[in-house]
Amino acid sequence: MEPNTGQDNTRPQVAVVIGAGDATGGAIAKRFAREGLTVVATRRHRDALDPLLEDIRQAGGAAHGFGCDARDETAMVELFDRIEVDIGEVALVVFNIGANVRYSITDTSARVYRKVWEMAAFAGFLTGREAARVMLPRHRGTVIFTGATASLRGGAGFSAFSGAKFALRALAQSMARELGPQGIHVAHTVIDGAIDTDFIRDNFPERYALKEQDGILNPEHIADQYWQLHGQPRDCWTHELDLRPWIETF
Repeated sequence: MEPNTGQDNTRPQVAVVIGAGDATGGAIAKRFAREGLTVVATRRHRDALDPLLEDIRQAGGAAHGFGCDARDETAMVELFDRIEVDIGEVALVVFNIGANVRYSITDTSARVYRKVWEMAAFAGFLTGREAARVMLPRHRGTVIFTGATASLRGGAGFSAFSGAKFALRALAQSMARELGPQGIHVAHTVIDGAIDTDFIRDNFPERYALKEQDGILNPEHIADQYWQLHGQPRDCWTHELDLRPWIETF
């Protein structure tokens, strides 16, 4: 069997990264650009994408950036339509919006809970639906949802975040069962551990110090695993992949 790369020499192959932030999402975008895919990166605010797009282009890759609220159904439909018409064939979609917040249950307002669910679960649904819509006629493509420890178990203070991440994982499972037999690889990753980001460095210095021992996740190494998922032959697909540093407890 050939790997599920979705290669078609008649049109550019596009990797869509929804939530291409400064760490993991950006690393994923750069990894796929390095492999020759045209990258479409999105964030709420288009200007925030400029450094990432410049890095990709400086390295010889092709990249487009869009400001897009992934919770907006009309915006998401228009995004995928525009990509298919103006840029190329959507071969890979990564949903990488986090929405991690921590509040005690009595301090979790309805607004907070709803917003986190919209960002991490509802936006994932819209992303997955639109990815399926354009991939199904071709019977090929890869959809990867970025999960977290909270996808598997709720922790104290994470009622909103874990609720949304549980929902995202269920979405990935349902899509995999429906779309896998039609040629579309749906995967869910569990990122179990701190990631090398400015947020961890500035707010959890003791945790960040573990970087010297390979004790926190390197975004580039996460991106490598996403590339491996996309290239898997269809007789040996991974649905769920959990990634954690060697010193992380399960």
